[in-house]
Amino acid sequence: MHVLVVEDDELLGDALQAGLRDQGFTVSWVRDGLAADTQLRTGDFSALVLDLGLPRRSGLEVLRTLRAAGNHLPVLVLTARDTLEDRVTGLDSGADDYVIKPVAISELAARLRALIRRAHGQGSEVLTIGELTLDGHTRQVRFRNQDVELQPREFELLRQLMLNSGQVLTREQLENRLYDWEQSVESNAIEVYIHHLRRKLAPEVIRTVRGVGYLLPVESRH
Repeated sequence: MHVLVVEDDELLGDALQAGLRDQGFTVSWVRDGLAADTQLRTGDFSALVLDLGLPRRSGLEVLRTLRAAGNHLPVLVLTARDTLEDRVTGLDSGADDYVIKPVAISELAARLRALIRRAHGQGSEVLTIGELTLDGHTRQVRFRNQDVELQPREFELLRQLMLNSGQVLTREQLENRLYDWEQSVESNAIEVYIHHLRRKLAPEVIRTVRGVGYLLPVESRH
């Protein structure tokens, strides 16, 4: 899950980036509102963590522009502005959650996971499609009643395919959701992870749509 963090405080931004990565997220971090606008227009993110007091363009302006464009990306406002009026304004402007600084990384991660689940119509951390089950909290995968050990990016790739089951995801979309822009990506990285997943699960679990991308077919989904 690729999260964009918009925070101008260097120490806090660095701590958020490191902490959320430890929680299993892919994290990109920008420090002002204009940079946030650019990344939101061009990037592919699962959620946005947004400070309100930003240089160059306020967080509320970023949020309102995002919603005016019809973008339904889950947005968690993380701010020191703690009055009732501030909270109401943030939520009425389109925020999905409003959190007052400071916040424990574990709570922030849990709130983000909940927002992302709801955006995909999921009520639980546990995804089940046919004989395949993935638990986003314990990071456990079971297939045909057997535990399957996955590397972190294999796990995240499988989660993206399960969250979007029945939809074709391109290699570029998957790269954007598994890597931030500071990380170099081998040209065949996604193909390698797909190969590993098919070997650890079964070849027919993930389908290749030639010239387009990859698909995890819809079966029974909970």
